[in-house]
Amino acid sequence: MLDESLLDAPEALARADRRGLLRGAAEAGARVRTAARHATEAGITELNPEGRPRAVLVAGSGTAATGVADLIAALAGASAPVTRIHPTGVAPAPGALRWTLPGWAGSVDLLLIATADGSEPGLALLAEQAYRRGCTVVAVAPLRSPLREAVHGVHGLVVPMASAPHGEYDAETSAAGPGTLWALFTPLLALLDRVGLVTAPADALQSVADRLDRTAERCGPAIATYSNPAKTLAAELADSLPLIWAEGDAAGPVGRRFAAVLAELSGRPALAAVLPEALPAHGGLLAGAFAAAADPDDFFRDRVEESERLHARVVLLRDRPTGGLSAAPAARELALGHDTAISELEPEEGSTLESLAELLAVTDFAAVYLALASTAGH
Repeated sequence: MLDESLLDAPEALARADRRGLLRGAAEAGARVRTAARHATEAGITELNPEGRPRAVLVAGSGTAATGVADLIAALAGASAPVTRIHPTGVAPAPGALRWTLPGWAGSVDLLLIATADGSEPGLALLAEQAYRRGCTVVAVAPLRSPLREAVHGVHGLVVPMASAPHGEYDAETSAAGPGTLWALFTPLLALLDRVGLVTAPADALQSVADRLDRTAERCGPAIATYSNPAKTLAAELADSLPLIWAEGDAAGPVGRRFAAVLAELSGRPALAAVLPEALPAHGGLLAGAFAAAADPDDFFRDRVEESERLHARVVLLRDRPTGGLSAAPAARELALGHDTAISELEPEEGSTLESLAELLAVTDFAAVYLALASTAGH
């Protein structure tokens, strides 16, 4: 159950936020600026590559690394194929994970490693494997970590991960915390700009940081729910199964990250899909057990200890679609035809990176508010 009264009680939210999640969301813009500076100091902005890589491989552990790989694929996929190397192992612990280069990887390919941990021996082994194959290796990892030494040892480039401005967060949430994503993603954006796969010069990264700051002001704990898009979304998603339908280049990875962060931070299930494929994929959920009308008021049923039934709610995440073609009207028609409520998020005008930043910030704040208002009473 969500305690909606807590959403408009900033001091109570602060007490409930033992893991520093709100601070992490608020400091995302600062993390981008620090990470961009680290990238410059590491020499990324001075690189003069001989040409584009044939393919980009991305490896890392945790929710943030998964999000980084997804975002890079969305942004650079038109310029070069992007492949995420999925870890294998007997447990999710850093020491148990292993990564293996695909058989085709070689000297014309680029391996990116992103980790908020840096203690994973499997990533060090991957860097050595890449070196033997002739791949270029670039990593973003904590300043004092075994991986940093390993990548230096194979003549790779390491950018120190930007730490939180006011001290680290609880390690338990570092992989999903809002600031961690930007700390890992920003230096890789700067690198991909230099090799010609994305457009993310220094002024574009500054614009991203500014957009994150402005969104944090609109979504902060002191702003009342009625004028706060993140609190509004959190309240709308209470006791619902979110069906996150994304449209636009930036929105797809944001929707998938939102579902992952809802599960990891607030223990809530959600399903993410991209329009128009979301309509046949999730249409059955709007007419089945999760439909708004799936729980008829049976006067004789036993209500003792009966838990509230989850009803589907559509969350429409839209980047501004190009070419004027949009499946959003069909999505609204399908949802409303099944009496299913819709929440919609669309960013203000700006570049793809700015749109991405705004959608990530609002959904990250919403996931944090759901986590805090759902657990405060426990």
